[in-house]
Amino acid sequence: MPREKEGKRKTKGPPLPIIAILQKFLKTYEKYCAQTQTSVCPAIRRDLKTSIDNEQILKKFVLVRPDDSSPSILPISLEPLLMTIQEERYTLGKQICIWGLQLSNPEVARLALLLELKGHPTCPLTTLELTDCKMDPWSLGRLGQALRFSSLHSLVLDYCKFENEEVESIFSGLERNQRLQDLSLRYCGLGPQSGQRLGSVICQSAICKLHLEGNYLQCSGALALLRPLAEYAEMQRKDQLATASPDSGTPPQPLQARQRGSSTLNQMTKSSRALTVKTTSGKKKKKGIKKKIKDLTEAGPWLVKLYLADNGIDGKGKEGENGLLEFIHILTCLIKYSAHLREIDLGNNVVGEMAAAAILEALRTRKTGKLPVLKITVTPRISSDTFRSIWKNSKKSNVSSKKKKKVCSWMLVPISLTHQEALYGAWPLSWGRLPSAADFALNKIMRILIIANSSLSHQSILKDDDCTRGQVVKKQDSSLKY
Repeated sequence: MPREKEGKRKTKGPPLPIIAILQKFLKTYEKYCAQTQTSVCPAIRRDLKTSIDNEQILKKFVLVRPDDSSPSILPISLEPLLMTIQEERYTLGKQICIWGLQLSNPEVARLALLLELKGHPTCPLTTLELTDCKMDPWSLGRLGQALRFSSLHSLVLDYCKFENEEVESIFSGLERNQRLQDLSLRYCGLGPQSGQRLGSVICQSAICKLHLEGNYLQCSGALALLRPLAEYAEMQRKDQLATASPDSGTPPQPLQARQRGSSTLNQMTKSSRALTVKTTSGKKKKKGIKKKIKDLTEAGPWLVKLYLADNGIDGKGKEGENGLLEFIHILTCLIKYSAHLREIDLGNNVVGEMAAAAILEALRTRKTGKLPVLKITVTPRISSDTFRSIWKNSKKSNVSSKKKKKVCSWMLVPISLTHQEALYGAWPLSWGRLPSAADFALNKIMRILIIANSSLSHQSILKDDDCTRGQVVKKQDSSLKY
């Protein structure tokens, strides 16, 4: 039996070092680039060699178009990288970033197969970044289908210009996705009509961070996005206050979400047996249940971080000032009642002084209700007092309870050798050494005990001008004799 066990252990063999894995990965990648008649990405080669030299795992692949690329040079393609990841079974990579490339249908199809879970082992990728990439409608539709089954936690589509029909394929793939938590659509040309669709996606997915800077949602689009979130936050807050016992000092506990008359809120799916909390780290916690379901989070109409900077929210669109007032009403409702919200960015949106005052009042109400601190960014084109007050009410307090330092009643004063001998007794010079600090400390303790026994209350500090070293002493009354 022992021999059989030893034989089994030998068949497994030691794991390959990371240097050998990365060297083989680089050779395979160069081979597929030659087969597909494409150029090796300089950034991929540089990152692989750097990781080999440092003996570190390469977790992020950056595929970027070189700035000085000429028509005579072969193009850079995503397909050789994906083929290498699949052949080498490289499960250590977590992020793929593609910048400024024209993605063909075969490239997007292979990427979709890698993202999908059906018929494949769990995809190791958690972040996909497609910045300033061009894709045709078929590629966007295929990518949207793959998003339904992917294990991505973060999706970045910044600077990818979408038409209404094209972005709809992405939104349909994000619905009911309980893994994706971070969605970035910066400068994608989204208009007011995308606001309601985004609100529906947020209600049915686990997305808790939404980046929408640089679009043109205007007041109507932002209003359609925030309305279901504000309704849910107000409903939850009222239920918490209604169920809280007035006599008990404990704060109200979060309640389960209930359906309301809104058609958007009726699409929510909430568990009826246990309360599930969606966090930014992607963990799922259930009260009374120790078992964890990895990477799954509960869907719901709420966000932790929302970035709406530079979206034309200024009341100058078709809706006019009435649209701005309605948006501010929904926004202040969200600020006052949402216990999940931690950050809002409204920079470069000229909301005006009246709207800024309403935001400030909402922040004060939120603070009175003892909700978590909300960091909010507004345009500086308001009065300095209002801007400063918003900044003060949206930052964490640095005041912490500090323990009071004990005031020491002892004073360090220089003492001559003559006084030291008078206080502690003559030091035997036959010992051949001077008294140490430990010796003085022992004599000091003995002297304190004598003072306590004699119930002496008056004490003072002895001072001498011809001093040679410092020591803490207490002069006793002349009536005390040693």
